Amino acid sequence: MSHFKIHSIQTAPAIAQPLLEGSLKKYGFIPNLHGGLAEAPAALKAYIELTALFDQTSLSPTERQVVLLIASAENQCTYCVAAHSMIAKQMVKTDPAIVDAIRNLQPLPDSKLEALASFTRTVVKNRGFVSGKALDDFIAAGYSRAQVLEVVLGVTFKTLSNYSNHIIETPLDAAFEAEAWQEPVPCSSQQ
Repeated sequence: MSHFKIHSIQTAPAIAQPLLEGSLKKYGFIPNLHGGLAEAPAALKAYIELTALFDQTSLSPTERQVVLLIASAENQCTYCVAAHSMIAKQMVKTDPAIVDAIRNLQPLPDSKLEALASFTRTVVKNRGFVSGKALDDFIAAGYSRAQVLEVVLGVTFKTLSNYSNHIIETPLDAAFEAEAWQEPVPCSSQQ
């Protein structure tokens, strides 16, 4: 049982109320993540501002969703994988095969996006200690040094929401239920 409340506009701290009103206006509902983060208005504000900053990067909308989905899958955040699967497919119009590959922990059907996915996965798994071949492969795939840091920004943004969702035990919104996700269990090889 969670120790946290999913706030409405009425129950949120006064400082968070305008932020939740903005979420309602933008999405047509208040995502449970936003309601949970409202407990700490600075955390909700940081999440909203990091979202806006990440949207200003040179990465395409699909590339941004790849970063967010990979980071969320690596952090086993069922809420964010479901939410970003819906956003990627319906709002960004990302090829569903790309989203499904990420959700199933499979290689992406596009080599440049696979390089982005692999680099993002390495950033998350190695907690930012990335150099050598992983960095070289990312640059060789056509990404820039600036985009290396933009991936770090995306991972930072998702780490805030992934970790918060784990702690808050954020319930999945009805809007994302069609994309509910559980981490696939790897198949063991038979000998």
